[in-house]
Amino acid sequence: MTVTSRSNPTVKLIRSLRERKERDRAGLFFVEGIRLAVEAAQLGADIQTLVVASTLLKSPMALEMVEQQRQSGVNVLDVTAEVFDSISGKEGPQGIGAVVRQKWESLGAMQPGDGLCWVALDEPQDPGNIGAVLRTADAAGCAGVILLGHSADPYDPAALRASMGAVFSQRLVRADFSDLAAWARAHGAAMVGTSGSGQVEYRAAAYRFPLVLLMGSERAGLSAEQQAACDMVVRIPMVGRSDSLNLAVATGVMLYELYARRHG
Repeated sequence: MTVTSRSNPTVKLIRSLRERKERDRAGLFFVEGIRLAVEAAQLGADIQTLVVASTLLKSPMALEMVEQQRQSGVNVLDVTAEVFDSISGKEGPQGIGAVVRQKWESLGAMQPGDGLCWVALDEPQDPGNIGAVLRTADAAGCAGVILLGHSADPYDPAALRASMGAVFSQRLVRADFSDLAAWARAHGAAMVGTSGSGQVEYRAAAYRFPLVLLMGSERAGLSAEQQAACDMVVRIPMVGRSDSLNLAVATGVMLYELYARRHG
């Protein structure tokens, strides 16, 4: 049966997931579009409901995925194009989305030696930056991303779009800085921070693995306390008028330097 009413309870729930408080309350989020929905299925995300508007969805690959998910027992909600448009955040929606359960992991269960390194972001406030960091961390082979303090939501629609599906491949952890520092010490992991006042340029530094890359917030950077807790603080050179890089860009610069050290 095709849902024709915007007042359908599931449709109303999906619309409510635009708000962080509702995502936090339900432990769910909504991804829209062929790429994100297919990535969720292929990477084994906990899909609660697939939402499909058959008059909009034309991709054979996506249609095949929907049928596979339906046969495996995933709830598929068929809706009209009008109803789908009411939950869509896009112009020209593709007619497919997925309600997915959030996945958070415990810092204590993680191993710092997994992957290239762990990326820790201190109170990032731009969800787009978090998504971009997730995408780059996935590309560089990182284990995952640790969000410290009061951060933006990695399941925000802007973060999901910027992650390009990496939200499903990277592990996500929430922690306090004190817990992160204790965890790194207990596991013998080096903690490397970045700052304009860093002791050494990032390309001249001698890195020790396993490693946690600690990146400061967009507004304030790393505090003096955080820098003091690091084994090393490096700087990225600035020769123009700008005195800082965008958080996601700076993280990408650092991750590919670390990648070169491990694989170069």
